Amino acid sequence: MSEEKKQPIIIKRVKKGGEGHHGGSWKVAYADFVTAMMAFFLLLWLITMSSPEKRARISSYFKHFSLFEQSGVSFLGESSQIFEHPGGESKDLTYEQGKGAGDINPNRLRAKLKEAIKEQLAEIEDQFVIDILDEGVRIQIVDKEGSSLFAPGSDQLSEKGKWALQLIAENLKDVRNKIVVEGHTDSLPFRRGKITNWELSILRAAAARRMMEEAGLSPDRFAKVIGYGDTMPLIKTNPADPRNRRISIIILFNRDGLFRKAY
Repeated sequence: MSEEKKQPIIIKRVKKGGEGHHGGSWKVAYADFVTAMMAFFLLLWLITMSSPEKRARISSYFKHFSLFEQSGVSFLGESSQIFEHPGGESKDLTYEQGKGAGDINPNRLRAKLKEAIKEQLAEIEDQFVIDILDEGVRIQIVDKEGSSLFAPGSDQLSEKGKWALQLIAENLKDVRNKIVVEGHTDSLPFRRGKITNWELSILRAAAARRMMEEAGLSPDRFAKVIGYGDTMPLIKTNPADPRNRRISIIILFNRDGLFRKAY
């Protein structure tokens, strides 16, 4: 009987499992945050160590950035000079046109052109209007009473017109940005045959381009040659004013050479 009463004693030992494994996603997020902060402070340091002109170039690069650039463009540039000869100051943004293109600084270019005009073409200095548009630097050569760029009703350049265009071409040789040439007329009707102010403005724009090519500018520098007839007068209150007869030359900022009308 005593043997029957002896029952085996079974001891169950339950092993407690460890806690569930913590996810590591927070580590990835934290690493990204640290990396971003490091890049941010590195950028701040680089900006602090850069010259004001280089900071302006960086600002310009991001301001005019495009996902569809045709060629590699560096916002640092190789040189801030517009011309090989010294002179003038640079305090404005710098834009670059295409691969290996020279920089264009709007205010410096305008100052250089005004200086060259004053020194070499003082007698027609008042016939130049140079301004800075969103599209680029615009140089306008206008007619006035007794001083015209072209023979009346013709696309034949006068001597003064040739001098003006040759001077501009000479000063644009080292600026490789694309160029747009526009022709404009006054509102007086064209009296010869069936030619209208539209045709005359186009012919004059083409003649201006041809003269600048002869003065040394490469043909591939020109993005467009356009004639507007009398539709865009400079003196809007008097469409017949001789100053509405003009040639406009725009040195584009756009890296791809595209042209959006600035009027």
